[in-house]
Order: sequence, then structure tokens, then C-alpha cells
Amino acid sequence: MMFATPEEVGAQTKNNIDQALKFAETTADAAEQLFDLNLKSAKAAGADALKQLKALAGAKDIQELASLQTSFAQSNAEKVFGYGRAVYGWSAEAQAEITKLVDAQIAEVNKTFAAALDKAARSAPTGSEFAFAAVKSAMTAANQAYDALTKAGKHVTEMTEATISATPNPSRKKVA
Repeated sequence: MMFATPEEVGAQTKNNIDQALKFAETTADAAEQLFDLNLKSAKAAGADALKQLKALAGAKDIQELASLQTSFAQSNAEKVFGYGRAVYGWSAEAQAEITKLVDAQIAEVNKTFAAALDKAARSAPTGSEFAFAAVKSAMTAANQAYDALTKAGKHVTEMTEATISATPNPSRKKVA
């Protein structure tokens, strides 16, 4: 970028640091949420395993043992399914927050670059218009490519969410 004054350099540096801190905070919050989810899931799984072992140890005959195993398998499948949905929800939320930050940063970079390019074009020698037009065209093409990738990513996210929503919960199926 072409900055005319140290104040512009300082402002851009401050903006970059602020964006980096927002990104770090967002990713740290997401990691904390995932850690919390995993910790709670592990704690619950351990408690469930102990209950199930005690129940299995207290089975009076083979029929009761088989019945307990079947009900525990169903219960465990539901819990794994629920955990998967929770992890997906966490990742979708974290991805959405990071996307907001990246989009804001790209918009700011585009704005700053366009302003610097216009400023340079005004003070450029005659005949350099074609070079500036080429740079602006490349910038437009890059922005269009980014928009297309963003739209494709959103489409994949929507399809994934639709698939997860349409996936039947294991509790609705009979265990053989």
C-alpha cells in the first residue's frame, strides 16, 4: 500500500493488530467451547459406563444380559449421535464467526487498496492509465472469485446442515 503519512501507516498497523486480536479471541473462545463439550461428554460417558457395567454385572440370566446390552447399545448410539450434532453445531458457529472476521478484513483491504490505487493513479504520469485499469480489473476478478468461493462454501454448509437435519435419530430405529 502507498501511505502518504506516518499516521496512515500507524492507523493501518493498529487496524491489523485489532483484526488479529479479534481472530485470536474468536478462535480461543471456540477452542474453549470445544474443550468444555469434550470434557462434559467424557465425564458423562465415564459415569454411564460405570452404571452400565454395574447393571451388566447384576444381570441374573442371559436374557437379562442380552436385554441390557441392547438397551445400552441404543442409548450409546443416541449419545454418540447427539455428540456428533453438538460438534457440528460448534464447528458451524466457529466457522461463521471466523468468516465474518475474514469478510470484514477483506472488505477493509479492498477499500484501502482501491483508495491507494486511486491516489497513485492521480499522481501517475500520462499514459499509465492502462496499467491502473489492468490492476483494477485484476482486483475485480479476484473479488469475484472470492465471492464465488464464499457462495460455494455457503452452499456446502447449507447442504450439510440439511443432510444432518434429515438424518434420523438412532432412537427412532429399532435395534435388532
